[in-house]
Amino acid sequence: MAESSTRTVERALDLLAVICDGDGLTLSESSRAVDLSPSTALRLLRTLETRGFVRRGDDGSYRPGSRIIQLGAQSLSGESLVTLSRRAMEDLVAETGESAYLSTPGHDHCSLYIAIVEGTHSVRHANWVGRTVPLERSAAGQVLTGHTPPAGYVVVERGVEADVTAIAAPIRSEHRVVAALSLVIPSYRVNPADVARYGPLLVRAADTVSAGLGKTVPAAAEPV
Repeated sequence: MAESSTRTVERALDLLAVICDGDGLTLSESSRAVDLSPSTALRLLRTLETRGFVRRGDDGSYRPGSRIIQLGAQSLSGESLVTLSRRAMEDLVAETGESAYLSTPGHDHCSLYIAIVEGTHSVRHANWVGRTVPLERSAAGQVLTGHTPPAGYVVVERGVEADVTAIAAPIRSEHRVVAALSLVIPSYRVNPADVARYGPLLVRAADTVSAGLGKTVPAAAEPV
């Protein structure tokens, strides 16, 4: 029984790894990749889906679920990018009082929030670490897809939430955009003068992090 249970766990982990590495796999594709019968793969996938580790799309394909994405974000908390960005984020909060986020590209054309330094106001944006947001709806997403204007930062009002304004700037490693640094602010508390002040602060903070990653071509950066 112990061997059978261990084998089941191994098969489930192999299946989960294949789903995470793929770009939307069908039942037949995923079962074939790990040399399982479709019936066994389906049973394991249903269990993983129930636990939030995978999700089944409308087209029947399987992709990483919210739980595995959240765990991935938590595991990044000790990695170099988060560690390197921490001081710059803390400085941003000290200068603005607003919550600072670090985001990276996620699955399914989304950005993934991997770190936060919360603002000092009693009313502030909720913690989004572990959450994914469609790239086209957020300031961080626009930065991650290379749509940063000459000013060096992006401003999006009411992109993801109706009462939130976000300002983001790109973090680069060599010639690639690898992350976005952003301020997420309740819209009632930000005006054009604030945006004009916060934007350059974000650019400066993002450039500081980029320098630590070895940024070499800031003007011609390409998105991941």
